Amino acid sequence: MYSLRNRAVAACAVVWLSAANAVAGEHTDELTLAGAVELALKRHPELVASRYELTAAQARALQAGLRINPELGVELENFAGTGAMSAAKSLEATLSLSQVIELGDKRNLRLAAAEAEADLASIAQRARQLDVLAEVTRRFIDVVVAQARVQVAQQATQLSRETRDAIRRYVAAARSPLAEQSRAQLGLTRAMLAEQQAASELRAARYALAATWNDTEPAFARAAAALFSLAATPSFQAYFERLERTPDFLRFASEARLRDAQIRLAQAQARPNFVVSIGVRRLEDRDEAAWVAGFSVPLALHDRNQGAIREARARRAQSDAERFAALTRTRATLFALYQEMTTARARLETLQGEALQQAQAALDQTRTGYERGRFSFLELASSQQDLLEVRSAAIDAAADYHRLHAELERLTSEPLTHTDPEAPLP
Repeated sequence: MYSLRNRAVAACAVVWLSAANAVAGEHTDELTLAGAVELALKRHPELVASRYELTAAQARALQAGLRINPELGVELENFAGTGAMSAAKSLEATLSLSQVIELGDKRNLRLAAAEAEADLASIAQRARQLDVLAEVTRRFIDVVVAQARVQVAQQATQLSRETRDAIRRYVAAARSPLAEQSRAQLGLTRAMLAEQQAASELRAARYALAATWNDTEPAFARAAAALFSLAATPSFQAYFERLERTPDFLRFASEARLRDAQIRLAQAQARPNFVVSIGVRRLEDRDEAAWVAGFSVPLALHDRNQGAIREARARRAQSDAERFAALTRTRATLFALYQEMTTARARLETLQGEALQQAQAALDQTRTGYERGRFSFLELASSQQDLLEVRSAAIDAAADYHRLHAELERLTSEPLTHTDPEAPLP
């Protein structure tokens, strides 16, 4: 469990997360993805329930390897009759022990099929764990994004408050009309409402994350991550080459082994078993005893297990067809996600680079011009809004990138890149 947890944490967009060591399961100011994953693996209800299926499959494998029990038989003849047979002296009693002898190595083949089924259940359990980890990662990203939105909303409130205060001074000095003060106050009110809405969305995201490990109240104050830290994007081929090593595709390999084992078992079951018995018979009227032995075998005239053999072969061919269909479908999905991720990365780099610099420069120039009477309040408010929109768009692009990256790594199960987890927020 520990090694799978560590690998899966890395497989779920860990490249952008803080390396802070939060203690999982304890009240803490900061929560890392590793801490969230540890809690979810221990306490997610679906994983708790699925562990019983794996245990059941392992128990079936244990049962399949057991030999058929011998049978103890007692047979009474010539008792409770009429005439000369009415007395117990005519009784004949036979005590026998019989055993089914399996031909065709059926027990080992049955065991091999059950073990392959248990392997399949184990791989399915790993896939469910990765699904849970992907869910935790998505909700963790939601918390980090909500935190960034709160930060932008706070910046917007601060800008609006500074602008309102400056306009109050200009109105008092008769440099601006009173209507501009009213507009500035309205802008501040709107910014404060937006900040409240962002805070509400953050609370909802925190509760949603805590719900993945059955907590009714989040025991953390902040998700520790660097939203704008991006790893080097690997090639599409690097992602694709990992597909067949994922639990989703290992399942097909394990299923193929199961189907092969079922074919061999069905073929072996076409060979009939035979029963041998040995016992002792007591002849009461002569006060004697004698050994008895028996042998029986069914005649395979009609049922030679033809239907089961044909079904097993059809299931084997079906497994190959499903694998090919899944590979084709997943490759298309992988390519689409990869294209969207690279687009989101390019959008984020543009927004954080040239666009953010231009928006900040425009605001500085407009603020200076407004103080000198060259620009109106509406132009100043528009410049402020442009800067805030660029910052919000950068958050959207970063969120898209990390969500897509998490989906790609869920499909491929393992991390491909690493980067500095401590890049600052703008």
